[in-house]
Amino acid sequence: MLTSKQATLIGLLAVVLWSSIVGLIRGVSGHFGATGGAALIYTVASVLLWFSVGPVRWKVLPRAYLVWGSLLFVSYEVCLSLSIGYANTGRQAIEVGMVNYLWPTFTMLAAILFNGQRANAWIVPGVAMAILGVCAVLGGDVGLDVASMANNIRDNPLSYGLAFAGAIIWAGYCAVTARIAQGKNAVTLFFILTALVLWGKYLFTGGETMAFSVAGLVYLVLAACAMGFGYAAWNVGILHGNVTVLAGASYFIPVLSAALAAALLRAPLSFAFWKGAAMVVAGSILCWLATRGKGNRLAPTTDRTTDPVS
Repeated sequence: MLTSKQATLIGLLAVVLWSSIVGLIRGVSGHFGATGGAALIYTVASVLLWFSVGPVRWKVLPRAYLVWGSLLFVSYEVCLSLSIGYANTGRQAIEVGMVNYLWPTFTMLAAILFNGQRANAWIVPGVAMAILGVCAVLGGDVGLDVASMANNIRDNPLSYGLAFAGAIIWAGYCAVTARIAQGKNAVTLFFILTALVLWGKYLFTGGETMAFSVAGLVYLVLAACAMGFGYAAWNVGILHGNVTVLAGASYFIPVLSAALAAALLRAPLSFAFWKGAAMVVAGSILCWLATRGKGNRLAPTTDRTTDPVS
């Protein structure tokens, strides 16, 4: 039987694994294409989840959770993986990942608007700081500059648009499943459905040619393990560890993710980028603090509806 400290450490491992996702997805897409690479990642991760988290058990899942959870989860994962895969450069992939990290802030707003979550006045500067942080990241080396941000987005509106849409979708997923999941965990099923959707897109829209190589397969295995085992580790941490420690650690994923992706993709990041990333983290933490002790808080679940990021 795991102790609370051991379970917490395992949960913290999930934070590290998820922080590597941006760089690894980008590495896989470089060898297998954006769509084909994503399809391969979710296929292998589904197998890992089947054996680590457990197989799909249809009968125990609430119907509303099965329908809405599947729709929102799959939509988010497709947006996330393709937004990174479609990025033109490694630096752009990191910026796209940072846009996706608006979801903790949006999740708090969704909880306030739709789940009756109470919050104090700190929620306003928290949201503003997180959004301004992303704007600073998108400004490139200039930082918080509207013209530079607009030019950057204009270079690849599809990637940035998918990342932003994903952040909104995941916030909706968190708000919805907090009410209808009834403590159930369908992550294995959701990963399988995501893989099927991506394979469908690959087959019917003329996916990119896959270039199999040792390096590509290494990236694929690492990305699938980060995805699959990240969920399994988080599941252990949430069930048996210190949820407060895990929730707090998860808010630093944007900075850790950018650092790991920059090293993996050999994409140097400017001081302006790091200031923007710090603002995103600070804004998310302020939003979290604004809801502390206010009642009607989102209950921790065994999927990513607490506070981790991919």
